[in-house]
Amino acid sequence: MTAELVRGQNHPLDGTRVEIRIAADGPVLAGVALGDDQGRLAGAEAVVHPGAPRRPGVEVPSGAAAEQRIAVDLDALPAAVHRLSVLLALPGGPGAPHAFGAAAAPSLVVAQADGTPLAAYAVTGLGPESALVALELYRRRGAWRIRAVGQGYAGGLPELLRDQGLPRAAELAAEIEAAAGPGRAPAASAPDPVALHHPERPAAGNTPGAPAAGSDTPPAGDRVDHRHPRRSTAPAPAPAPGGVTASTPSASAPSSSPAPSAGPGVPTAPVAGDANGWSMEERLYNQVRGMFEDLARSVAAYRSATGFAASRLERELDEALADPAARLGGAAEAARAAARGRHTDLVDRARAVLDRDLAQLTAESEVVEPALPPALARWDNPVWQGYEVPQQHPMAVRLGDLHLPEAPGLRIPMLVRLPLERGLWIDSGPGPYPRAGYDPEREFGRRELGGALTDAVPDEAALGRLALETAVAVAARLLAAHPPGAFAVQVIDPAGAAGPALAPLRESGLLPASPATGAPGVAAVLAALTRRVDLLQMAVRHRATEALPPELDPAEQLLIVHDFPHGFDDRGLNQLRYLADEGPAVGVHLMMVADRDRAREYGPVLDPLWRALLRLTPVPDVHLADPWVGHAWTYAPPLAPRRSEVLRRALDRIAAARPAADPEPG
Repeated sequence: MTAELVRGQNHPLDGTRVEIRIAADGPVLAGVALGDDQGRLAGAEAVVHPGAPRRPGVEVPSGAAAEQRIAVDLDALPAAVHRLSVLLALPGGPGAPHAFGAAAAPSLVVAQADGTPLAAYAVTGLGPESALVALELYRRRGAWRIRAVGQGYAGGLPELLRDQGLPRAAELAAEIEAAAGPGRAPAASAPDPVALHHPERPAAGNTPGAPAAGSDTPPAGDRVDHRHPRRSTAPAPAPAPGGVTASTPSASAPSSSPAPSAGPGVPTAPVAGDANGWSMEERLYNQVRGMFEDLARSVAAYRSATGFAASRLERELDEALADPAARLGGAAEAARAAARGRHTDLVDRARAVLDRDLAQLTAESEVVEPALPPALARWDNPVWQGYEVPQQHPMAVRLGDLHLPEAPGLRIPMLVRLPLERGLWIDSGPGPYPRAGYDPEREFGRRELGGALTDAVPDEAALGRLALETAVAVAARLLAAHPPGAFAVQVIDPAGAAGPALAPLRESGLLPASPATGAPGVAAVLAALTRRVDLLQMAVRHRATEALPPELDPAEQLLIVHDFPHGFDDRGLNQLRYLADEGPAVGVHLMMVADRDRAREYGPVLDPLWRALLRLTPVPDVHLADPWVGHAWTYAPPLAPRRSEVLRRALDRIAAARPAADPEPG
C-alpha cells in the first residue's frame, strides 16, 4: 500500500533500486544532490543535473518536462554518499509560471524496481518559490529511508544551490538551465511493463494559500486545468520497435480516443474514457479519480479565497476603527464601505471561478456516468438493463456517491479498488442526524418506510432496516462485479431479525444457507472462516496452494454480521478482529451492520476493530475526509431506487450463470 507522506514525514525504503516519478503542472528541471553524512556536497560534481545526467548510482532526465523519472541504484553509490536530495526548479521562459504557487502542486512517487509504489508526496503550500528540495533519500544505521522535505526557495536555483553549500552556485545554475534549454528533451525510456499494471494513485492538486497580509491579489485566480493527471490530451505516439509505445518516461499506459486539447487552462469538450489506461474500465476509473481531485482542488481554492477575503475585511475594518478620532464622520464610513466592497468583489470573483469549474465538471459527469460499466455505475444507470455476468475479475466497485456542500448537485462516484483491503462497518445507529442543511428528498430521495413515504429523518428502527438494505446492496454489487462462482456471501444474524432485508439474496439462491443464529451458529461460522484464513495463509506462505483441501470453496468470502454485538462472546470478538486484520489478504472480507454506540459496551477492546473498517452510513452523512486537502465529503449509500427490480434481476442473472461455472464435485 502506498504511503501518502506529508512535509517532514519519513518512511522506510524497501530495496536498493528505486525510481522517483515526478509529475508537475508544467515543465520542471529535475536533479539530485549527493551529500555526505552531514549533508555536505563535495562540489559541483555532486549535483546530478540535465547537463550531467549520469553519476554512479543516479540518472536524471536531460531536459525539462512536466513528467519525469529519476533512476537510483543505492548499491552503486559511492560509499561517502549518505543523502540524495531531489531538486526541482522552474525553467522560466515566456508564458511559463515563475512560481510553484501559481500552478498545481508537484508530486513525487518513490517506487520499487518492479513498479510497486512505496511512498507518494504532493508538495503543497508553495507560493513564490521557483526551486525546491522536494524529498530526500537518506541512510541511517545502514538502512535507507525516505523523507518528505518540501523546502522552497524564492531566489530560484541559485539560492537553492548556495544553501547546499556550493560556492559557485550562480554559475552552476546557469549551466543547468542552459543544458535543459528549449532544444533539449528529457531522455525517454520505455515504461516498465510491471509498473504499467501497478498504477499509483494520482497526485492531488495544490491548495492555493492566502497571500501575505496587505496583498490585494486573490489566491484563487488560477484556472483549474481539467486535463488531470493520468489523462491523455494528445494523440497516442506511434509504437516503437518491439511493440512498446514510445512515450515520455511517465506514460503509464496507452490510451485510445484521447480528448482534443485546447491549450493549458482551456476547458475541452468532455469525453468519456479520456484518461490513460489499458482498458476502458481503467480509463474511466482514472477519469473519475481525476474528477474527484479537480472538485477537491476547485473547492479548496474557493474556500481559501473566501477565507482570505474575510480575514482582509476584518483587518481593514480594524484599521478603520483603530484611530478614535476617525471613527466618526464620512471618511470612516467610506473606508468601511470600501472594505466591504472589496470583500464582496473578491468573493464574487472566487465564486465565478468555482462556478466555471463546476460547469466543466458537471458536463464531464453527464458524459462519464452513462459510460460507466455496471461495477462502477449507479443502480439507475441503463447499463444494468443489459447486464451480463463478467468473466474477468473487476478493478474497482462503486460503494456510493460523494459530494461537497458548495456543489450539492455534482456527485462523484465513490470507487474502491478490489480486492477490498479493508472491511466495512455500516452504522445502523442514529448518528448525528439531522445535520445542518440536510434535505432527505434532495440528497437521498423520498423513501418508503413502514408503508408510507416520508421526508423525515428515519427513526432508530428504520435506520436499522436501511443499514441492512445498504449491506445487501453492497453485497449485490460485489457479486455482480465478479465472475460466476468467484464471490460468495455468508450471514451471521444472532437474533434472526434480518430475514426480510435478506430476501433478494435468499430468493436468488446466492445465500444458499440460512443465516447463522444464536451463539452456536455464530461460533460455527467464525470457527470455519478462521480455519479458512489459517489454511490459506499457510498455503500462500509455503507456496503449496495445490495442497489445500478439495472441499475448500475457492471463491472469495464476504461475511455480513448483523446486529453486532448481540450473540458475541470474547472469543467471537477476537475472531472478528482476526478476520478483519488477516482476512482481506486471502479473500475473506468482513461487513459489520451495527450501531457504534451500542458496540461501545465492549469498551476500548473494540476500538482496533472499529478503526480497521471503513464506515458507511445508510443515510447521507458528512464523515469521509480525503487525504489531499482534508475536505469533509458527504457520503450517500448505493441503494437501488425504491420499487425497482434492477437489483433482483441482476442477482437472478448471477445465480443463473453459477451452475456452469461451479466445479464438479470431487
